Parts: sequence; C-alpha cells; structure tokens
Amino acid sequence: MTARLTLIGSDLSRRLVRTLAVFTAVATLSGLGARVSLRAALPDIQISTLSSRPDMVTGGDALVRVEVPATVKVRDVRITLGNTDVTRMFRAAQGGRVLTGLVTGLADGNNALSARAGRGPASTLTLINHPITGPVFAGPKEQPFICQTEEFKLRTGGTLGKALDANCSIKTRVDLLYRSVDGGALKPLTDPARPPADLAQASTTGGVTVPYIVRVETGTINRGIYQIAMLYNPARDTAPDFATRPAGWNGRLIYTFGGGCMTGWYRQGATTGGVEDDVMLRQGYAVASSTLNVLGNNCDDVLAAETMMMVKEHFVEAYGLPKFTIGMGCSGGSEQVIPIVQNYPGLLDGIIPGCSFADVVSGLATPLADARLLNQYFTTLARMPFSDQQKLAVVGFFNLAHMVKGDKEYAGRITVGEFCSPVIPQALRYDAATNPRGARCDIYDHAVNVYGKDPRTGFARRPLDNVGVQYGLAALNAGTISKAQFLDLNEHVGGYDSDGKRVPQRAVADPEALRLAYQTGRVTSGAGGLDSTPLIDYRAYADDKPDGDPHLRFHSFTIRARLLKTNGHADNAVMLIEDRSAAGGNLYSTTSVVLTHALSQMDSWLTRLADDRSSDPPIVKVRRARPADLVDACWSRDRAPKKIEETQTYGSGKCDELYPAGAFPRGVAGEPIAAEAIKCQLKKIDPADYKVTFTADETARLNQTFAGGVCDWSKPGVEQQKLAGTWLRFGQRQPPTDRTEGREQ
Repeated sequence: MTARLTLIGSDLSRRLVRTLAVFTAVATLSGLGARVSLRAALPDIQISTLSSRPDMVTGGDALVRVEVPATVKVRDVRITLGNTDVTRMFRAAQGGRVLTGLVTGLADGNNALSARAGRGPASTLTLINHPITGPVFAGPKEQPFICQTEEFKLRTGGTLGKALDANCSIKTRVDLLYRSVDGGALKPLTDPARPPADLAQASTTGGVTVPYIVRVETGTINRGIYQIAMLYNPARDTAPDFATRPAGWNGRLIYTFGGGCMTGWYRQGATTGGVEDDVMLRQGYAVASSTLNVLGNNCDDVLAAETMMMVKEHFVEAYGLPKFTIGMGCSGGSEQVIPIVQNYPGLLDGIIPGCSFADVVSGLATPLADARLLNQYFTTLARMPFSDQQKLAVVGFFNLAHMVKGDKEYAGRITVGEFCSPVIPQALRYDAATNPRGARCDIYDHAVNVYGKDPRTGFARRPLDNVGVQYGLAALNAGTISKAQFLDLNEHVGGYDSDGKRVPQRAVADPEALRLAYQTGRVTSGAGGLDSTPLIDYRAYADDKPDGDPHLRFHSFTIRARLLKTNGHADNAVMLIEDRSAAGGNLYSTTSVVLTHALSQMDSWLTRLADDRSSDPPIVKVRRARPADLVDACWSRDRAPKKIEETQTYGSGKCDELYPAGAFPRGVAGEPIAAEAIKCQLKKIDPADYKVTFTADETARLNQTFAGGVCDWSKPGVEQQKLAGTWLRFGQRQPPTDRTEGREQ
C-alpha cells in the first residue's frame, strides 16, 4: 500500500483563512476526505470562518463572520444554511456592518452557507463538516484504541467515569477551582456564592484584578480528552461565549503540549499537557490542551496537529477568537509545536519549545537508534576493548550515560512491542507467531497513514537507515581509536530489521518512506510556517547530567541550522539557555525566571505583530515586532546568574564554554549539524578521507564492510526534497497532487 496525501490549500494561515470571504469553497468528497477548490465569489457580502478553515469544520458548528458593505442595508441581510434561515444566529459588531454568529446544525460533508440582501446576488461559502470524533486530515483512526476516561483524575475528586461510546466520549463538564493565598494546587470551589476565606486574587496582563477562581471545561474531541481553563468570577461574569468574555481573560491563549513518546499509541491517555499553571492563569491567559497532545499518549505529530486544530476550533466557538495562540512544551512537546508550525501554519502564532528536538524521525529516533547500536556493540559485540574515553569519542556525547540511557530507556520507540502501554491488553498486541495482526507499538506503525504499508510485510514502511555510516570516523582521524577498533566497530555495529530489532546487517530504509518523510514534513526543514513564526528555543542544560539524558544541546543547533539552510536567516528564532538548577532542576518549568520572562517577551512580540496592519512580508513584520531585548543569550552558572547576550554558535563562544554542545554519533561520522540525511548518499571509499594508512588487508575489510560505498555528507540525503506543501491530508484514496515545490538535486 502506498501512502496517499493531498495538498489542500498550501500555506493557508489563519490570516488567509480570514480572507476566504472573497472565495466560495467548492468541495467534492472522495474516499475519506474532501478535495477543495476555490473560485471567486460575488463581492457584495463577504463570508469567512473564524474558528477553522471552511473545509475543516468539525462538530456540526462553525463561528462565521459576515461583512456587509456600505452599499447594503444590514437589516436586509438574510443568511441561510441550505434552505434554513439562520440570520438569528448572528450578532452585529463594528458599527453594525459585521455580523458574527455560531452556525449550528451542519451535516457531515458539504454545507452551503449563503448571505443575501433583499433580491440581490447571494455570496456562498461551502463549509465541509467532519465528526467531532474525527478524522479531518490525519487519516483513518488507529485500532485498537483504549479509552482511559476512568483513569483521568479530576481536581474536584474522582474520574470522568466510563466512556459513553467506542470513541471514548464523555459528557462535557465544567468545574470551578480556586487558588488559595498560600499557593499550591488548585482546590475545588464548593460554593461559588460563598467564596472561601483563603481565596487569592490575580492581577492579569489586561490590567484587572479578579478573584483567583478558575473555570475548567473538560470534554472529548477527536477521541482525546481536552481541558480549557481560564479565570472566571461566577459572581460577576456571565457564561462565556464567543462574544462575552470573562473579565479575567486577557484575550490570549496558551496551548500546552506534553512530552514522552514511549507508550504513545493505541490509547486515549489520562493526562493533558497541563492547564493549571499558576504563572499562566494568574496573568489571565486561557490555557488549553488534550491527552492526544501529550506525545507519551500519542507519538504522532499529524494526529497531534489535527487534535490541536479541533480543540482550538471549539475554543474559538465557545470563548471567542484569541488575539494570538502560543504553543509551549518540552521534549515531546517540542516535537509537536515545531512540526505543527511548519506543516499547519496559523494554528500557533508563536512557540516556546524547550529541551527541543527538531522532530520525531530525524531529530530523535536516528540518534537514539545509533545510541542503542553503539551501546550494544560496546557491551557485547566488540572484539577488542575500548576505554571510556574512546567510547565517548565515538558517540560524541559528553557522558556515556547519555548513550546507555538512550538505549535502555528511549530507543525502544523504534522496536515493535517494547513500549506498549500496560493499558493495552496482551491479547491485542502484535506477536509474529500468535497475533500477526495485533497492535504494533512503535513510531512507524503509529504513523502508517503517512508512510503507508510495505507490501512485503504488511507493516508500515520505515525510513530508518545506517548504510554507509562510518561510526567513529572523527575519533579515528584524531588518533583516539585505532584502525583495528574502527574496522571492528563498523563490521559489527549492525542495524535493525522491520520490527526494529538489532540484526548484523545495516538497516535499509524504504525509499517511499524516505520520500514521504521529507515531502510531508515529518523531517522538519524550516520551511512552511517555520520561516516566519516567532520561536523562542529555551533550554535548561542537561548535557552534564551524570545519570544521562537525551535532551542534549546540539538539537537546538540542528533546528537553527535547518532554518538558516532553508531560509537564509533565523531572524524569527531566539535561543536561550540556563543552568537547570536555576529552574529548580527542571528542564521546563515556569519556576524558571528565564522561561517566565520568555513568555512575557513572546506576548509582547506577538502583540506588536498582531497590531501590525502593514502589507510588508511576514518576516519583515516579525523582525520589526521582536522586542529589542529578546536576543540569543545564556546565563552564567553561579548563585546570581547574569545574562550574557551572544549569538549562539555551535562549538564556539562564551555560551558554548559555559554550556558546551557535544556531538552525536553521526556527527562523529561526518554529518553536518543540520542532521537532515536520514539515509545518506554514498560515494566510493577515498583514502584521502582518512588520516591513517590502511594495509591491503585492512582496505579489503573496509571495502567489504562498505561494499556500496560510504556516506557522502556533502550531498542531500537519499530522496531528500522540499516540503510538498502545508495542510496535507493523509489516508486519501485520491493520488497525491502534483502541486509540489520540487526536489533537491
């Protein structure tokens, strides 16, 4: 089976969605999704959707804006959904010439929404509605899928109870919580009419002081459990809707993304990215998240993007359009916000990733796969001893514990079954002998809608490859390891089979999987929305953790290198790093003054950007809006950390002295820091590449080990190509569009 994808409105951002008023969407359903074309509509009355793209409406409703020109009397305007008059659903604003309404009653599929004044011509927008349980663009739903509503704990006590259907749905509920003057976790507000004596007050960025009471909405969307939290005073605020906002909401939305990846498949999850953060709430931000935006529940950035889109759509319909949306998350959270910004521009207006990885495929899976191979080689396969110094020179890390931990605790995401969640019954899991059609717990089968199936195995195609990689090349040339060690290492390091288990042969990637990994943005490049979306890369330094950690600093430089390579600049990106002790030992927490200030700076950045109504190119406006004091920086590692403003450079500078960014196995093998070539192109073995001279016997061994040649890191990876477009749709029956941006030569 070949994976299918369709380009649907490449590079449509939220701002462009708003301009869709001058178009009529015409859609015909085909297979599991809809293909959309746009044609010019009559200009008299303009219709646009505010809550989502018109072709990606979900749940049977949409927040719609109707702009009435001065030549038309507003009282004469009639708005119809099909043959039903829905004018009463709209409210007038902006001097009465703009009508906004939550249109309900949409059927699945095409819905014609029209606006007409008297007997004048009608303007029509086709809304394509999808079920609230999905899918929209992520493709067919994964099966089996384990509900976890009975495990989702509520702050008010108890759980959500048993799911109502096979889609793990629950009845939406609203709870009131409060923060006490003593701080700590939010507490249930048992009697809104009688505020507790220890109720704290919150002063928001909107300049108001309100009781620290939080309204938490909990429900299910796209089979995930979502939560939305914001300050709310039941004594004064009316029930919020798109036109009536609580006084404590500052008009901004933060969407949080959780980490992990291990056990991230075939289940709903029982935790979100967190909506109760004190720093966010007390300043008046609305905070939203979903269980499927925790990579430990769902290690698929496409499904994460779809879920985030649907939750945000509901937020806009229920609470109104935020001035902007900030995405925040660490580790697996970064592996969501970065691809979402690139591949689905407009969902997030700015991001603050922490302990960052560029993506799941190249940013994390590849170095972890190498760490496992190397650790197993050093542990059981090496035919000669390696000192710890020699091992470090081969892996590139500062600490061998990074390699060991990468193998033992993280690399299993590429191996089928190693990281199956305990909630998945054993009887449902894959077993080659007893259950060959069972649930295959790994990152590639979880993304089968992207990669398609290998016709030989029936399992997801895999882009994992290490053919031609000369492990330890820099260590050999530096004289740290011997020729004999270099040859033995590369002869016996091995690779992976289609189940992700180590085998003596090198891993060979599926060419189709490689092509799709690049074309669909699973390997991020800095294209799409990443070329101009504000990004603050925050890192609490972990490279020196004695017990090991995969959240290493070189990943931040990988992201920057890709931005520079693709766009010629990284002017929309800022890099901040501090000692993790300054954040209480946490890798990502608002207990960090640096991270908290980064949030304030992002707010200022996006506020200025949103208020810029000029027609200048996006990156020009981004440069102009960035706060003057928001620049690359690190903080000294002493009791009173001082800010050091310095452009962050891989391998040099004061900040690199304080927080050295080590290498990685393929970096030692010669790969540039951009680390984009998940399968390298090969070249003939060249004696000039080595600072040692091999004997005839050693040359023969080298030629046998690398019979097809060695990596040529000066060339793009095999099948490496530009992003085919944004807002791609997966799992379609229709063939891929030919609207691609081309392939790198």
